[in-house]
Amino acid sequence: MYTKQDVLNLVEEEDVEFIRLQFTDIFGTMKNIAVTRHQLKSVMDHGCMFDGAAIDGFVKLEESDLYLKPNLDTLEIFPWRPQQGKVARLICDVYKPDGTPFEGDSRYILKKVIKEAEDMGYTFNVGPECEFFLFHTDDNGLPTTMTHEHAGYFDISPLDLGENARRDMILNLEEMGFEIESSHHEMAPAQHEIDFKYGDALTTADHIMTFKLTVKTIAKRHGMHASFMPKPKSGMNGSGMHTHMSLSKDGKNIFAEEQNENGLSREAYYFIAGLMKHIKGMTLILNPLVNSYKRLVSGFEAPVYISWSRTNRTPLIRIPSAEGQGARIELRSPDPSCNPYLALAVCLAAGLDGIRNKLECPEPINKNNYTITQKEVEEMGIECLPRDLYQAVEEFKKDDFIRGVLGKHISEKYEEIKMNEWREYEKQITDWEIQQYLHKV
Repeated sequence: MYTKQDVLNLVEEEDVEFIRLQFTDIFGTMKNIAVTRHQLKSVMDHGCMFDGAAIDGFVKLEESDLYLKPNLDTLEIFPWRPQQGKVARLICDVYKPDGTPFEGDSRYILKKVIKEAEDMGYTFNVGPECEFFLFHTDDNGLPTTMTHEHAGYFDISPLDLGENARRDMILNLEEMGFEIESSHHEMAPAQHEIDFKYGDALTTADHIMTFKLTVKTIAKRHGMHASFMPKPKSGMNGSGMHTHMSLSKDGKNIFAEEQNENGLSREAYYFIAGLMKHIKGMTLILNPLVNSYKRLVSGFEAPVYISWSRTNRTPLIRIPSAEGQGARIELRSPDPSCNPYLALAVCLAAGLDGIRNKLECPEPINKNNYTITQKEVEEMGIECLPRDLYQAVEEFKKDDFIRGVLGKHISEKYEEIKMNEWREYEKQITDWEIQQYLHKV
């Protein structure tokens, strides 16, 4: 727990010259304002004013003044920057001029839901699996979707051409305090995964943002582009962010129940029921791009149906085989383009809704979800996730609970901008359409 003087001393001792004041917009894009070490004390005492109207989804021009207030415990020095005149960062919360939290700050939304869980005696622990692609850049250094690689799941070099970059990413992440549990080549050529140790929800959301920045930065140093786009290439697996979740109380994992056939407690079943009740309304937040829904299709190891099972890896929700303190729920639909603060906020809120109202958990679907026929879907009464961004917006509009979690400001801005995004997409003519119809019609 750093004090202001601790931060000033560390900046002095480590020869830090620039401090990036980082924050995240409602769509999960990291922003920052850089200040010099000489301005740091003033920033810690009074905050740093900025133009909120310049950030998509924040405020109107006539009410543009907002303030960044740094969280001192998030101080990290970037190991990839020069060692003389170093660069550090502080993750900030956003405040209004009257000193109250800005309702459009996604980090604030997550903190509110965490407080609700704490009031119930719970700590929300989360472990994400972040997947990404490493592509070549062109002669101008701009990203492409090209790769010369043909590696697949768990392959090693020389097939895995990204191994050196991935190792460099891990070394930099560890220097910044990450505990990396594993890394490997993923299913598709040029696709990778690095997993870091689970933690409380706020720390994990901060880590996801730092992880993406680090991965992109180190990839660029290796002459590549790291993409967290859910489905950059057709005909192969997309990138997900499978999210492992558990609740603890007094240091004990309350999802674990050894006597139960699935190793789950009543609270775990209620939590699953809450997720399944609200998943359609949450999908816009978990899968926020037009491209997100190109991943959520049959045949590429991504969930399509709203179901759960133990060990079976094909449903929306999987229960890994771990027991005791390792008992957890894995939600498999989120992708890495999401805003992690909002994504974890709606997941936790939905689960708590299930616990509060003792929602009944549906029966598990242990059959391979990838091979289920339409007739079986109808017979078993299984519902589907939204099929595209338009459906996701429509489901979001129906779920007053999820909208309430995010608040009026974010809900209205998010819905408006995402619907505009869909309308712009509808106007586009794709290569597929040209190839399919031009010579026929």
